[in-house]
Formats: sequence, structure tokens, C-alpha cells
Amino acid sequence: MKARAKEAVAVGFTIKSGWAAAVLLDGSDAVPRVLDSRHVAISDPDVADSTQPYHAGFGTARDAGDELKRLVSLVKIYGRKSVTAVLREYQKQATLRGAGVIVGSLIDPETIGSDHIRIHAREGQLFRTVVIEAAETQGLTCSVCRERDLYADAAKALKKSEAAIRKTLSEIGRHVESGWRAEQKAAALGAWMIVK
Repeated sequence: MKARAKEAVAVGFTIKSGWAAAVLLDGSDAVPRVLDSRHVAISDPDVADSTQPYHAGFGTARDAGDELKRLVSLVKIYGRKSVTAVLREYQKQATLRGAGVIVGSLIDPETIGSDHIRIHAREGQLFRTVVIEAAETQGLTCSVCRERDLYADAAKALKKSEAAIRKTLSEIGRHVESGWRAEQKAAALGAWMIVK
């Protein structure tokens, strides 16, 4: 889809392990319109361990060393290229107002006592940092929100009930061919709060 001439367009990303759901949203009208929805790889699909670079096995941390450095570097390089390519494509369609980045947690991994949870937090931090840095390099301001706070924050920002927001998100995604799951809805909501 093409954006309208004087649109309010933003992109939303929902960060997952090794990938992100990306949604380009036009908020020019009372009801936002999905211009694009896709899966963006942050980890290299040809290197399975890059999806969970801090994991050596189930619940076990990878030793700090050359392999960990290689995998983290691979995620940074591959993810930055992948996200930047999508953003450049979107910027050809419209001037973006910003990027909404939806994350599972904002906790500093080093404050977590459980080794296994700390591993996941490090990976979450790595993937969100890659997306945020790619967006900022493209001149976008990022608004970061935790998934668990998303609907409450959106209700305040959009001045709508959570039920009304959920209904609108379901309706605007009906015709998205690539699927319209919770990740896409969250990404769209992150973008919607920017274009409101």
C-alpha cells in the first residue's frame, strides 16, 4: 500500500528472540491503516546459534569468549543491515514520524539473580538495542514500551479504552496477508501512539 500525500506515518517493532514484527502504520484518518506488516530477521538465519547467542544449551550460559563475541557481532551486523533495509524501504514511501519499539523487559540483565533469566534478558537487550540503533541511525526517534504496559499506556496516549483499542487493532489487521498475531498488533499499537 502507498501512504497518502500528507500522512502521519510511523513504524512499530515488537522485539522477539532473533527477529521482530514490523508494522508500517498510516494514522492520517480516525482509524489507522496498515501499510505493511512483515517479519524482520535480527539474527542470521544461516547461523542457528545467533537466535540465542548467550545460550550454550537449555538454561546454560555460553562462556564469555571468542564464540560469544562472534555471535553477538554477527547479530549486530546482520540485524542492523536487516532493520536498516526495511526502514529505508519505508522511508521511500513516506516520511516517518518515529519508531515504536515494544519489548518484553527493560530490566538491566546484570541485576537479575537467576542465570537462566539473565541469559534471556541479555538477548532481549541485544536485539532491542540493534533495532533502536538502526532506527536512530536512520534519523528516527524511538519510543520504547514494555509489552505488559502497552495497552494501559496506549489507552492514556490515545484517550481510548483498552477494549476500543483492541477492537480497532483487530479490524485494521483483517486484510494483512502475512498474518495478524499479537506481535503485529503490538507493533501497530507502538506506531499508532506515535501517529496519534
